[in-house]
Amino acid sequence: MKEDFLRPPRTAAEWTADALRVIGILGVIAAASWLRPTDAGIAALALPALMLPRMLGMRAWFDVAAGVTVLAAAWSNVLDLYAAVSWWDLVVHFACTAVLAIIAAEVLTRTDVVGITASASPRARTPLVLVPLIALALSAVWEMIEWFGVEYISDQIHVDYQDTIGDMVLGGIGGAMAGVLLALIDVRRVPAPPFPAPAAMLSDRRR
Repeated sequence: MKEDFLRPPRTAAEWTADALRVIGILGVIAAASWLRPTDAGIAALALPALMLPRMLGMRAWFDVAAGVTVLAAAWSNVLDLYAAVSWWDLVVHFACTAVLAIIAAEVLTRTDVVGITASASPRARTPLVLVPLIALALSAVWEMIEWFGVEYISDQIHVDYQDTIGDMVLGGIGGAMAGVLLALIDVRRVPAPPFPAPAAMLSDRRR
């Protein structure tokens, strides 16, 4: 994980993913400087999801998709888009839960808890079953966080029974789509071939 996190970006997509991480960090600083403390906390919640794809060595296209999704989710809250656009909350729950379920599946695979992603060569039905369950668990945890926010932080957070169930349903559907993706595609980055040693290069030239 350390090697993956410290490796320099090589492609345009990898540079884009790293730029999104910088935007996420700067967003937290900006929110802490000019907005409410709760806004800074919401922006900071996106940081782990921004960093984990790089640490786990996930493919650049997924890294970019994860960065865009979690930043949109966090800043939609800060900018009150969920209140302004009634259906936007459901779209974000679908997309964000799918992304987080894939990251969680990779974490569980890398830590040898259970092999879900392609690097562990699981049976095809394994991600189809486990990833939606992970998504539903993540959705439940998020709804608990929202309840805690309403009860102990701010009564401006909109949470009701219909909203909670709708969010969990869309999160579960997103998890099902993520399970299909993981059953078909390896989200781990293909390691770049090592540079040839100077001695080997000289030997090839002599031939």
